[in-house]
Amino acid sequence: MSFLSDAEIVINALNDYYHESISAEKPVIRQKPIKELIEDLKLASYVKKGGLSKGRLSEFLNQYFLNTTRLHHPSYMAHQVSIPHYSGALGALIDGFTNNPMSIYEMGPAATSIEYFMINWLLEKVGWIPAPYHWQKKDEKSSFGGGILTHGGSLANLTAMIAARNKSAPDAWKKGNPKDLAILVPKGSHYSIARAAGIIGIGHDAMYHLDVNEKGAVIPDKLKSAYDGLIGDGKRPIALVANACSTAVGIYDPLDEIGDFCRENHLWLHVDGAHGASALLSEKYKYLLKGVEKADSVTWDAHKLMRVPTLCAILLMRDHRNIDNAFEQEASYIFHDKEQPGFDFIHRTVECTKAGLGLKLFMVLAALGENGLSEYIERQVELAAEAYEYIQNLHGFECAVKPQSNILCFRVKGSDGLQLKIRDKLMAEGDFYISSTSFNDIRYLRLSIMNPCTDMDSIRKLVQRIRELAEEKIHH
Repeated sequence: MSFLSDAEIVINALNDYYHESISAEKPVIRQKPIKELIEDLKLASYVKKGGLSKGRLSEFLNQYFLNTTRLHHPSYMAHQVSIPHYSGALGALIDGFTNNPMSIYEMGPAATSIEYFMINWLLEKVGWIPAPYHWQKKDEKSSFGGGILTHGGSLANLTAMIAARNKSAPDAWKKGNPKDLAILVPKGSHYSIARAAGIIGIGHDAMYHLDVNEKGAVIPDKLKSAYDGLIGDGKRPIALVANACSTAVGIYDPLDEIGDFCRENHLWLHVDGAHGASALLSEKYKYLLKGVEKADSVTWDAHKLMRVPTLCAILLMRDHRNIDNAFEQEASYIFHDKEQPGFDFIHRTVECTKAGLGLKLFMVLAALGENGLSEYIERQVELAAEAYEYIQNLHGFECAVKPQSNILCFRVKGSDGLQLKIRDKLMAEGDFYISSTSFNDIRYLRLSIMNPCTDMDSIRKLVQRIRELAEEKIHH
């Protein structure tokens, strides 16, 4: 059977790829010109003639993996993308093959049940009441949480802003937005918040920035000033957004104090915990999100620090009614009275056809267990702290802030342009893959320490190469 033989080819090739990556036998990144790569992969020929099977499949995979960025490589320290556990990848394979678009229960009972279970598990981690397994629309006065797994934190943040907008302006779905709506947001928030403001028609000009300290964290004592300024401009805030943690340097906003302020002023609090909410799984580090239970909604990406393949993001809400009423639709072939042994998620999401994302998350958690995932998160955070102490004490280097997460920003003595030239050179060489960011108007090199194979030896080698490049001033 061709499925079994081709699947064996794929699995063996992936196994070789994995071992080549963790042993650093091949470069972490290799970027050939796109035209050349398209030719090397023989894309046009396969599209025209077909036949991508057996020996041809093996040949194609060899070329593909040769030009794939190796996230499993110890020197991958660039972006906030998980190093997926193989169990999650197997979950993606199962979901891809069964192809159950489970936004409605009848199209994927098993996938829907897993998502429902995982949402309840996550709600409890935040400190909210999980949803009962038997309830109907007529029971919506009951107070419990709700959520949706979706394709990325940007979509989760957008859905949160839609729900918050609907809470402030219930007629907006039919009549359009009132012109006085606004959002309170830290300057260092993820760009998806600004995109959401534009998409739902509030606009970037209606985003009022909260004052932050030198680390980029919101200053609680300045919240009233920002709020009063917004009110003085005749605006009405639909939400205040807080970071847990910030994208650039991984610093958490003081959620406890922010939560108190929002409750006192009847403000919707949305916590963008896309990267940092996973600290809730650690007894040691969950204090970083103290007060998160005071929020109305939380974004949490499993495809970052939960070792789940992309994409798998979660939007959670303290009150299920806010997400259940986020959208209004007309589709008689889906929305009608019927015998319903399960739950339809379609009314909670922008997506109509949605993958069974919960399966990937469940399979990683079921393989590692809560303790295993907690140990991984703690290891990555503590490695970033150790790297900070090492780099901060090196002559000619400085760090942006002491990290609270697994994100570390640092720079070598020199101009902003030098930092970018160093990164470009590292990318061209292919032995190390890191990113860069601007923080407080200064350019830094940036590490997201995601890989469980990355260690201090990996970081020392990176720093040594950066020092060499800085001394050469990138002339070669």
